[in-house]
Amino acid sequence: MFVDSHCHLAFPELKARLPEIRAAMAEAQVDRALCICTTLEEFDEVQGLAAAHDNFWASVGVHPDNEDVREPDVATLVDLAARPRVVAIGETGLDYYRLDGRSVADMEWQRERFRVHIRASRATGLPLIIHTRSASDDTVRLLGEEGAEAGVFHCFTESMEVARAALDLGFYISFSGILTFKNAADLREVAAWVPLDRCLIETDSPYLAPVPYRGKTNNPSYVPFVARQIAELKGLAVEAVAEATSENFERLFPVADRR
Repeated sequence: MFVDSHCHLAFPELKARLPEIRAAMAEAQVDRALCICTTLEEFDEVQGLAAAHDNFWASVGVHPDNEDVREPDVATLVDLAARPRVVAIGETGLDYYRLDGRSVADMEWQRERFRVHIRASRATGLPLIIHTRSASDDTVRLLGEEGAEAGVFHCFTESMEVARAALDLGFYISFSGILTFKNAADLREVAAWVPLDRCLIETDSPYLAPVPYRGKTNNPSYVPFVARQIAELKGLAVEAVAEATSENFERLFPVADRR
């Protein structure tokens, strides 16, 4: 019924509890999850989770925040993307939130890494998983310059203007548990505006557990709380949001269907 389009089940705090989490997912009617890669070093573990479970899929990529890790190139990403159950490139994008004394100009290494992912996406035909924080102008600009063709802005926390730009690029927008937070009124306004046929839902677990679990370790079984918030904002039944976001997931990631 529900799909968690972005989670980090290879992270130790979740992987150690995987049988418990899978049981909780089944109880909550969360029938699929996309396991996200953040470094090439962890890719084998992420892809292994997907290969071992018929309702998990994987991505391949290097998170923009990660430094002192193996740097990706297009050929490596294309090669790893050919492995079974890999359905996306990323998580990738730009993050200027913690510059640590550097300027935006100093972050050219991030922008080049992002270009590599976009080119790998075009080469493979797989969609991009986009992370953007305090960098939306450059994120949108580079997607346009590099001719990005498909993807999702994950854990969306940006403005209506950025949402409009993402939709204009043909991208989907994914909402997380942040949507349920008391201080997220502006984001709820964006979620109410984004067409349902362009929405995905996610946990970004182990982070950002939704109300009523805020502050606890998140996991994919909590994604229905995000769907319920969207349903309330749009005046729909939660079942309609579950169906639409699942169909959107299958449209963006065609191989990750219910079979």
